[in-house]
Amino acid sequence: MSNVFIIGGAGKVGSALAAQLATRGHRVRALHRSADQAAMLQKLGAVPVAGDLVAMDAPALAEQLNGSEVLVFAAGAGGKGGVEPTRAVDGEGLEKAVAAARLAGVRRLLLVSAFPEAGRGTVVSETFEVYMAVKKAADVHLAQSDLDWVIVRPGTLTDAPGTGRISAGPAIAYGDIARDDVAATLLALVERPSITRVIIEVTAGDTPIAEALGG
Repeated sequence: MSNVFIIGGAGKVGSALAAQLATRGHRVRALHRSADQAAMLQKLGAVPVAGDLVAMDAPALAEQLNGSEVLVFAAGAGGKGGVEPTRAVDGEGLEKAVAAARLAGVRRLLLVSAFPEAGRGTVVSETFEVYMAVKKAADVHLAQSDLDWVIVRPGTLTDAPGTGRISAGPAIAYGDIARDDVAATLLALVERPSITRVIIEVTAGDTPIAEALGG
């Protein structure tokens, strides 16, 4: 079993992952900002770790990461709240996580990114355009690091029940995917360290997750 630290553990994908990891017997710690989030994470089987990703620096984050084997970055402003929160969380936050992982000796980092075709063919806001640019820059930053990384790019996220079946590959047709299935994909990647230094696009599909990921 692995020691897994989740940044963004109070979010929908992060909390689903925390529950799935705990069910499988992994030791889970998750960064949170509020007491309500702490209580929710405890109910899911995770150990809540108080902290603000935006406010803390890399050494402070590294202290919280000590003893972890896998870091999952599932935090995201989602383009909400304006340009600055997006840059602070999705951009600078990921860069901070990479630096902290190095300091703490955490080699494996799984990043929840964004599907390149998200919003294409529709009228989107300037903030969303910045969001997509920041997500791509974060992908580049992680891919150029010396960490053992995997970048997961899910399609449009839904709250539908997970099916345990996906479509996955380095480049696939755009589509939707349940948050539960994104979490299950991350769980499979935690448990399959042989899958490394790849970008995986994921949508709903017909193939069982383990089979779809290969490796």
